Amino acid sequence: MVTVDDTAAARARLAYETLEPFHVLAYFNPGLAEAQGDLSLDPHAFYVGARGAPLGDCAAPVVVSSFYNFAPELITNAWESARKVGLDKVAARREQMLDAQFREILGERVVEPELASLAERYQEIASCLPMGGRPLASAWAALTPPDSPHLELWHALSVLREWRGDNHIAVLVQNGLDGIDAATFHEAGLPDPTIRRRALGRRLAQLTRGWSDEAWEASVARLVERGLATRIDDDGHELTPAGLDLYRAIEAETDAITGSAWASEDVDELLERSRPFVKAVIDAGVLPGTKKK
Repeated sequence: MVTVDDTAAARARLAYETLEPFHVLAYFNPGLAEAQGDLSLDPHAFYVGARGAPLGDCAAPVVVSSFYNFAPELITNAWESARKVGLDKVAARREQMLDAQFREILGERVVEPELASLAERYQEIASCLPMGGRPLASAWAALTPPDSPHLELWHALSVLREWRGDNHIAVLVQNGLDGIDAATFHEAGLPDPTIRRRALGRRLAQLTRGWSDEAWEASVARLVERGLATRIDDDGHELTPAGLDLYRAIEAETDAITGSAWASEDVDELLERSRPFVKAVIDAGVLPGTKKK
């Protein structure tokens, strides 16, 4: 078990929850369809190609290992489609899309000096991260950040987000949850309704991650056999007390590992300074569960 100052671990969780909307604009915005159409790529190929592009023109299994809770066949097919178009083209088109989206959402704020200051500070934090065992984060960190402050900020947050994701995968592996088991474990009902999390639901999780009904059911059966879940109907399952304990332990361990990134004394102030720009993205109403304000 990794130990870290409790305050740093709590800040890691707060940073994740605070900054995530700014980052996920890349995956939910009105410009996606046009960008995908320009390259003749389906949504999976555009997503995998753009997110995995920093890994370079590598073999598909390398990408599969980094996109942990996705079906290998889905990632392989998407990656090969993106490679045929050209990974540089996919990455450049997404950057163009993000630039347009952020300029529309932020308006005049896109040239505020505060945005450049935030981008610089988050880049400093990202540049100090240990990258051993974090393939996707290290690939993103090796890129030259964009010149525009709003895109530089997005890039820095991408490094930090992928770093947390690589840490999370390590914890899942340590606890014996492979890709599909991680997906079904996360989508299980929680007996504690006070826990906040981002869940897709079975059908959307299968659609976006590429898992078949057979693979899903077999995974749920493994969770039940381990005493981590119980079936609640023909189509659903819920974590047992032991499963809930494991869920909490995995999240706590991820926060503990990630806490080292957020140990500096200025983090609370930094997150507060970031909130107006994150709020602008939320208020644009383009992210799931949000409405335009």
